Amino acid sequence: MAEQRKKKIVRVETPEGQAAEAGSTATTTAAPTWTPTPEAKQKALRFRLIAGGLWLLAIAGEAFTIFWVLRQVPVVMWLLITLIVVIGALAIGGSLLWKQANRLDPASKEDKVRFFVQNQLGAIIAVIAFLPLIILIFTNKDMDGKQKALAGIIAIVIGGGAIALGVDYAPPSVEQYTEESNIVAQLTGEDLVYWTKSGKVFHVCEDVPDVNKESQDGQIYEGTVAEAHAAGKDRLVSYWEREAVNYCGYTQEQVDAVMADVDAPADEAPAEGDVPADEDATEETPAAE
Repeated sequence: MAEQRKKKIVRVETPEGQAAEAGSTATTTAAPTWTPTPEAKQKALRFRLIAGGLWLLAIAGEAFTIFWVLRQVPVVMWLLITLIVVIGALAIGGSLLWKQANRLDPASKEDKVRFFVQNQLGAIIAVIAFLPLIILIFTNKDMDGKQKALAGIIAIVIGGGAIALGVDYAPPSVEQYTEESNIVAQLTGEDLVYWTKSGKVFHVCEDVPDVNKESQDGQIYEGTVAEAHAAGKDRLVSYWEREAVNYCGYTQEQVDAVMADVDAPADEAPAEGDVPADEDATEETPAAE
């Protein structure tokens, strides 16, 4: 097993002293329904406006390609390929910003249509930006077979990448943030969690092995549940109950009391001794274990 060393703990602060209020109230009782701070909503709005602008440029580039470039005789191949690449970059850039905005200000699962559209809008835009273009490339009468194959394959590869990056495979929700905030607040008495830069999840205390593994920056970050999500962490570690008892100083009775009040999936915690593949087992560790 790799030797663990004590790492520096870095507090993540929200602007204007709002860190303690980022999404939930730090109390010993269950937090209310999670709501983003005004600063988080403003930042999310800014990201969405920029993403919308990038997507509009991508659609405009598609329209220019369809109604002008593909109608030239002969078709200017270098211009066609350049526009395909630019459209893909704009679509992907917009999707990444949109996903970040959804982490700061997620949708609620209560409205299923809005929840789906808001979280998968990047993939939807990518389909709109590339599907008509790909069809028209392969049906263009002024391009020979080699030209169609070259431009078509490039469009399929870039368009497929834009769609894949536009999909949110683990979409955040108000309900998820509320549940996580409730768990942490009821267990620890405050909305404070811990994570590392390269990890995908966050934890209920700084003493768990996953956050103390050796990493490039040698730091453990602490902040609210909302701040952890804003930093790119997907969720609370699924086996938080075991960590709380084994490493954080809480009793099984305390964990059971939290579980009794929080509607958490009962099958997320791995069996004792199992090493989950999608948790912070992906942290950077020395080659020798």
